[in-house]
This record gives sequence, structure tokens and C-alpha cells, in this order.
Amino acid sequence: MPAPIFDHEKLKVYQEALRFVAWVDPLLERLPGKVAAKDRLDRASTSIVLNLAEGNGKRSHPDRCRFFDIARGSAVECAACLDVLRVKQRVNDTEVAEGKAILLEVVSMTAGLIARFSSGWHEEPGEYIANPVIEDKE
Repeated sequence: MPAPIFDHEKLKVYQEALRFVAWVDPLLERLPGKVAAKDRLDRASTSIVLNLAEGNGKRSHPDRCRFFDIARGSAVECAACLDVLRVKQRVNDTEVAEGKAILLEVVSMTAGLIARFSSGWHEEPGEYIANPVIEDKE
């Protein structure tokens, strides 16, 4: 891979997401076109990479977290697609384990990014008062 140019290219999670895309491509090539999970797996694996890049380019933390959360969801969707392909006997247990090992890293690192950029952006919980006394200032 050429020297990083953009900040997202420096992210380990982005590199892992690209590794999954490279890993899954030969698997996708051998699947027949009529398998619905093939298209979903292709789109979801691409979505991981694109949403990580877009999220990392956002300035506001809530925007970053939104894109990182979409990327995380796409990684989980990829894992589910592998499960579907396994049940349909299109892939074997070893392939599923290999793919899910990469995806687990992606999900874990993405969750870490979400936690990093979402901390400090929550309101402190207020005290719940069942019957508040409201003073009349008249």
C-alpha cells in the first residue's frame, strides 16, 4: 500500500477493514450470482471501509460516532452473511472462522473509537424527584 496520505489511512481499524475486503473478494468471486448474501456481503464489507473513512473526516464527535457506528454495524452484518453462507453450505467452518476473526478485530477497534469520541458528550443524569415542590414566586 502506498504511503498514507489521509488520516483515515493511518487507522489500524481501517487497515483491518481493507484486509477483510481483500480476504472476502476471492470468496465472493466463487459464489454464484443468485446468492442473496453475496451481494449483501460485498456491499457491507465496502460500507465498513467507506464509513470509517468518512467518519474519521468529520469534525464533530457525534458525527464521527454516527459513521463509526454504521461501520460497526456493517461489520456485524458481514459476520451474519458468513453465517448464512455457512448454513447454505457455500463456505466452510474454517473460512467463516477466518473471516470472523478479522471482523471481530474491526468491531472491537470501531467500538473503541466510538467510546473515545462519545465520552464527555453525555448529559449527567439528574436526580429523579417523585413529587417535586415548586415554589410560587408571587
